[in-house]
Amino acid sequence: MITLARRRAALCALGALTTVLAGCSSGDTTGNGHPGRPAGPAATASPPAPPTLAPGPSGLTPVFSNGSRTQGRTVALTFDADMTVNQGTRAAAGERFDHPELVATLRRLKVPATFFMTGRWAEEYPAQAKAIGKDPLFEVANHSYSHHAFTSDCYGLPTVPPERMRADMERAYDAFRKAGVERPLPYFRFPGGCYDQRALRALAPGGVTAVQWDVVSGDAFATDADAVARQVVDGVRPGSVVVMHCTRSAAPTTERALRTIIPKLRERGFRFVRVSEQIRSTRVAVARGQGASDGRDFTGTP
Repeated sequence: MITLARRRAALCALGALTTVLAGCSSGDTTGNGHPGRPAGPAATASPPAPPTLAPGPSGLTPVFSNGSRTQGRTVALTFDADMTVNQGTRAAAGERFDHPELVATLRRLKVPATFFMTGRWAEEYPAQAKAIGKDPLFEVANHSYSHHAFTSDCYGLPTVPPERMRADMERAYDAFRKAGVERPLPYFRFPGGCYDQRALRALAPGGVTAVQWDVVSGDAFATDADAVARQVVDGVRPGSVVVMHCTRSAAPTTERALRTIIPKLRERGFRFVRVSEQIRSTRVAVARGQGASDGRDFTGTP
């Protein structure tokens, strides 16, 4: 009898210990409720879709030139990485269409920026295109593949026929992907800034927002960095989009001008943002009934 009683006591003690251990284990479960297993990696949420503007009248591609004038003192610096489809021989001969020093200055000063690349530029400088696309300071948008004009009589540029306009844009996105650019944005800048209703209609099925500007830096082929800086600083208003270039051969003074522009605008209380933030602020302004202050234009006139 004593032996049987001892066995029963031992079994009761073991049962109690099992209950305690189970209770301790119940707090260490994975998302599917299995106790004791290490938790797996958390699901990574997809990045939110970049903001775009709604199509214009008759479904035309929307055109954006500046952010809201009422949503804070923000300014977006944009840089065109221009290279036409027929400039490969010039690059092979030593002409530089990139500007690593300019990109390094933006990084050093912690200035966000939007780069409008041609597909041909991304093909010529794939490592730089990929690095810009991976940098959280920057975003990459489309400047066509060929840098040929989408209208006639546009600064002497060759012209893309209407039936090839969307294909030229899509070819640039293909070049970005091949270069390793992550998440190029659905923003398009017309070569030379030239567009009309035919061009806006041709790109409409692509779902892009055309991005212009309200401040011309005048840096193309400029030789006076101070003059470029003055023109930008004097022209910027809340919500402004500034057009500049990041090609050494075509804009040799831009990097020096930035070293003046950035501190002066910061002294005036401006905050640098990417174009996507300007577009988002415009959508907020429109939702609040402040659409008159945004930079949309559907007339087809640059």
